[in-house]
Amino acid sequence: MTPGTDSSAAVPTTAPDRSGPAGDPEAARLLAALQQYVGLEVIGYQATVRQLLVALLAEGHVLLEGVPGIAKTMLAHRFASALSLSFKRIQFAPDMLPSDIAGNVILNPANSSFEYRPGPVFANVVLADEINRAPPKVQSALLEAMQERQVTVDGVTHPLPRPFLVIATQNPIEQEGTYPLPEAQIDRFLFRLLLGYPGREDEIAVLERHGGEPPPEGPTPSVSAEALLRLHARALRTTLSPELLSYVVTLLRSTREDPRILMGGSPRAGVQFVRAAKASALLAGRGYVTPDDIKSAAFDVLNHRILLHPDIVAQRFVTGRNGLEPLLREVLKDRMDRIEVPR
Repeated sequence: MTPGTDSSAAVPTTAPDRSGPAGDPEAARLLAALQQYVGLEVIGYQATVRQLLVALLAEGHVLLEGVPGIAKTMLAHRFASALSLSFKRIQFAPDMLPSDIAGNVILNPANSSFEYRPGPVFANVVLADEINRAPPKVQSALLEAMQERQVTVDGVTHPLPRPFLVIATQNPIEQEGTYPLPEAQIDRFLFRLLLGYPGREDEIAVLERHGGEPPPEGPTPSVSAEALLRLHARALRTTLSPELLSYVVTLLRSTREDPRILMGGSPRAGVQFVRAAKASALLAGRGYVTPDDIKSAAFDVLNHRILLHPDIVAQRFVTGRNGLEPLLREVLKDRMDRIEVPR
């Protein structure tokens, strides 16, 4: 197949089904409150806060990637503190052990019996700070937790609390003393959010906000776990028409057929894609998914799941055009532009 030819690009053009549950104003109010609360401390990340909430409602996980000093850790901490959920921060390091994540079994001298002491992964929101600094054995300790929402220690399985969200951070520039995340673990993340430097006005606002006295705190949203689980259930009931489901599958399959892409999106990516689109529709106050919900989530869902052909990447740098991120955006936009969108 030659570039520009897409044998699977045709999808039905029937209008998407707009029946189903009515839009949920509670979700829209929660998003606005979170963006306002986080924005008091962390400036310029309203879109990122939205994606974090989408991930929470879709029961996915988020990888924040960006250079040092752009408030990745502060963003995750502020987001978690806005919710009435338990929060744990794990600072990953080369000398960590898997038990530092999942916990271990110890001898209780009081009664001479062995008991399980849970690790920091037992929280509703877990910040895995600088996740690529831990060795593979430690990184793999998160695999079961992220996918199965449980950990197994000494042959005994322990369920994790719900909701459960892992927010991991990593620095893509510094490579010394780091261990690249394996594809199996990267695929566990619903989104990889690529964070850059703030715009000029936002950067001025950061200096004003943090260069003097701290601003007065606004009201904390304080959303309970029960409320979030209720919104998660409503998101799953959001209507996704067969035409849009076909559109998602066509997009995923096209990433596997493009000669520029060495490895395309997996079926698991499709499942998470659908959940993210439904959660996005709920936050928009709709009871049905539109093509825009799918298109707006496409890059964040797929950018860490597709592997570009080395020749394409090399050609980009030989011609002096900067950055892998713009190349990923070009390839994914090209795939979407070639597929007819249901109306």
